[in-house]
Amino acid sequence: MAELNQKSILDMIKEFRRNWHTLCNSERTTVCGADSMLLALQLSMAENNKQHSGEFTVSLSDVLLTWKYFLHEKLNLPVENMEVIDHYEDIRRIYDDFLKNSNMLDLIDVYKKCGVLISSCENNANISPSQLRDFLSGREYVAADETDLYVPTSPMSKHNQDNEKVQLLARKIIYSYLSLLVNSKNDLALAHVLNIPDRGLGREAFTDLKHAAQEKKMSIFLVATSFIRTLELGGKGYAPSPSDPLRAHVKGLSNFINFVDKLDEILGEIPNPRRYKFICWKANNWNKFWKCSSGQK
Repeated sequence: MAELNQKSILDMIKEFRRNWHTLCNSERTTVCGADSMLLALQLSMAENNKQHSGEFTVSLSDVLLTWKYFLHEKLNLPVENMEVIDHYEDIRRIYDDFLKNSNMLDLIDVYKKCGVLISSCENNANISPSQLRDFLSGREYVAADETDLYVPTSPMSKHNQDNEKVQLLARKIIYSYLSLLVNSKNDLALAHVLNIPDRGLGREAFTDLKHAAQEKKMSIFLVATSFIRTLELGGKGYAPSPSDPLRAHVKGLSNFINFVDKLDEILGEIPNPRRYKFICWKANNWNKFWKCSSGQK
């Protein structure tokens, strides 16, 4: 059932891509899956807490509680007797604004938009709101996972599990870089790869970039790019103001922007760019990948 439902989701996304010109404003719109939706909700809740209490933080329990209510509310499913966190309407507004400014749509948005094109999005009719809720909350996979609950974990199986986790993480990193190349407004993709590998760009750097982006009404990537380009083109005649928070992150941001430039250059040299993600994955040459990112030869 899970595999069938996942195929229906993928078919829906394909239909959305084929009809993007009537459903959204940009061909480069990023579609967010469950992981990205949850991360966007977490960031929105942290931003809401900062506005009300002064701290950009949120507890995992509050995120999970809000996630459950969020799925029901956005899919127009019953929410009676469901606990809801304070300032939920503010959180929804921040979430919607975040996706809009990042040129992103979540799967529920895609589902609703495809519902408008009943004739061309026939696969959408096969997915009910409750099925989409279960897909996004991971319920479709519970039954399959339970069959392995009592299977002893051997050293080999443990090794295989660790290896799969590493491969999954590697895929996410590659896809995040590719997504950023396609959609420079995708702040979630930037958040995933800003400090991978380590460039000294931790939470403080991301927060400083985010605040600068809000002040200038620009994407985080564009803020970082314009900051570094100004330094490179201005030479010794230009230096950031001592009060500029980005001044402390010059080296890391320079490494990051230059690495993205290299990836963009590589992508432009490939006859069929759609195969780039598979080329990166099949190459299995991570040492070169990390060395390129850190500026090593």
